[in-house]
Amino acid sequence: MSTPLVREQFLVISALGANAMELTNVLCRASHENRCAVVSTRLSRHGDHSALVLQISGNWDALARMESALPALSKKHAFTLSIIRSSAPEARPEALPYVAYVSAVYRPDILSELCQFFIDHRVALESLTCDTYQAPQTGGTMLNATLTVTLPAGTQISWLRDQFLDFADALNLDALIEPWRPQNP
Repeated sequence: MSTPLVREQFLVISALGANAMELTNVLCRASHENRCAVVSTRLSRHGDHSALVLQISGNWDALARMESALPALSKKHAFTLSIIRSSAPEARPEALPYVAYVSAVYRPDILSELCQFFIDHRVALESLTCDTYQAPQTGGTMLNATLTVTLPAGTQISWLRDQFLDFADALNLDALIEPWRPQNP
């Protein structure tokens, strides 16, 4: 008789703190010490704070220990937390990954308009990076956004690309959408 496999479960932790390295070190160490594994992580800096999102995996007992340890760590190291149980990422073998790049004079509605375009075309958002900066020549505020999206199977790619470029032209955005490529082939 074989031993049944322990069912892997997942926890998503979102943390905000002033020291990016300490925040990452404390949460990765706690994960290891509680017999959990870091599945994915993203860190970004925002002003004088950093945002760290981790997905960790483990059996039910390991995740329960991790959840119990987090409030004390948060208090000791002065960061804020949000925790939620999650499931394994769903396999979408027929989805097509694409990247949309957008550059424009900053307007507060640009990101919501981009999201609405993709919602209207049943395109899923996988990741989003957006930064603003002062244009050296004019001093105006500029926006650069990179959206990684997945197109549903059966999407007519040339049609969607044309729709996206028409949409971008109407909003006066410099935009490009192309197939996603790994950064390190």
